[in-house]
Order: sequence, then structure tokens, then C-alpha cells
Amino acid sequence: MTVTRIGVVGTESSHVDQFLRLLNTERRYGDSRIVAFSGGDTERNRALAANGEQLVDEPRDLAGAVDAVLICSRDGRAHRAEAIPLIETGLPVFVDKPLAASAADAAAIVEAARTHSTPLYEGSALRFVPAIAELSGDRPLAVHVTGPADPAGPYGGLYYYGVHLAETALQLIGGDGGNSPGAVDVRTGDDVVTAVTTIGGVHVTLTFVADPATPFHATVVRPGGVVARELALPRDYTAPVLDRFLAVAEKGEPPSAAEAAAYVAPVALLDAITDHLA
Repeated sequence: MTVTRIGVVGTESSHVDQFLRLLNTERRYGDSRIVAFSGGDTERNRALAANGEQLVDEPRDLAGAVDAVLICSRDGRAHRAEAIPLIETGLPVFVDKPLAASAADAAAIVEAARTHSTPLYEGSALRFVPAIAELSGDRPLAVHVTGPADPAGPYGGLYYYGVHLAETALQLIGGDGGNSPGAVDVRTGDDVVTAVTTIGGVHVTLTFVADPATPFHATVVRPGGVVARELALPRDYTAPVLDRFLAVAEKGEPPSAAEAAAYVAPVALLDAITDHLA
């Protein structure tokens, strides 16, 4: 299908400003543009809709007005209720990180897309920063990813930014997401949470630091060498996920079994970590 009219659910994130700039201001995607925002007549929505974009009250009100939807609300606990009714109408849906704040909700979203043959894409833009290509290669022996994430944060705690670390680690490991984590050892203290596990034979360490100024960083260990990079976000860091979502939407197919597993895997990893924090 051709996607020209895009709606947005959840407008508090700065990612919405980037999507609006890329699609509507710079017109990087031809005729594809944002035409509507849900959430009603708020000050934020009025500012975003300065060029006449439509404001609707509820996500379901986008059905019939758009060809695809970007769900950008910060709190993953809301994503299941936001995404599934739209998926059931056949609208291609992108869910910004995290897909959900529990593996059960993530699996329900994916299952809805597969049941209704609806295109779905999700994910952290951190997977596509230039440094990831420098860290990629043969399957590693070990991966360590560090970054900002606060288990006491208001948007679902560790899931909100912690999913960046989980998705990046799984990206660097490679594979289709079918490997579940082994036993998870979690240590806490001094506003730091460190989780250690093994996934598909690869030792994985995730260090979540509550300080939001902490840079994202990854270290990859392979036979004969260690490579470490800061994962700096470029100006257009949301463009790669938008590229991929529009390609998925235009292809018109639901997630494959492998894609479904990969979508749920990082949330399941965070479930295993947060179980130790309860």
C-alpha cells in the first residue's frame, strides 16, 4: 500500500518533532506526511499542528483519516491499549520504544498484527547509529552496553530508556531473537543497576545508570580483540526507523515469526531484570 497520510498517537516525545520535520518540513519521504495527531486540543498538539494538521481525541479516531500510525507515547504501559485497536482496523502501526512494558503486552501486540495481517514495526533508533556498524561482525563472545535508564522513572521505569540497551545488545549478538536469556544476575547500588546473563552462548552485561547525562556505550569482545564505542546519536537518528517502518507499511505484510520473536525479546529481557527489582 502507499502511505501518504500518517497519524500520531502520543505527542509528548521529542521524536514527534523529528518525524514532523523529516516528513512535513523537509519532505524527505515524498508525499508521505503527518496529517493528524490524537490527544485532543492541547497546547502541545496545537503547536505541532501549526500547519493545519487535524486534531482528534482518541487513537481510534484516526481510523479512516490516515494510512498508517506512529505511536510515540513515552510510557510503554499504554502501548497495548493504543496499538491493538488500530491494528485491528488494518492500519500499519509503528510503536516507538519500548514496544511495551511487559513481554505479555508485547506478545499481544505482535499476535494482533499477525492475526489481522497488519504491518507492524517497533524499535529503538540506537540500533542504527553509525558506531553500531563499527561494532558489528562475527558472533561475539561477550557484549556490554551502558546507558541512562532509571528504574524509578515515571514512564514505566527501566523499560523507557532501558530498552535501548536491551535492543542494542541483541542487535550486536545477532540472530532472530529466538534465544531466551539464561539466569539473570542483577546488582544494584549508587543509582546503578547491572544485569548479567547469557543469550545464545554470548555473555551479556547491561549497566543502567539513573543519571540521564550518561552516554550510551557498547563494548564487544571477539576472539582476538575488543572493540568499544560511544553510541552517539546523530541529528537525524529517528530517520532509520522511519525508513524501515514506511518500507514495512508499503510492503503490507505482518511480522514474520522471526520478526515477532525479535520484537518481544528485548522486553522479555527487561522483564527478567525488573523481576529482581520488585
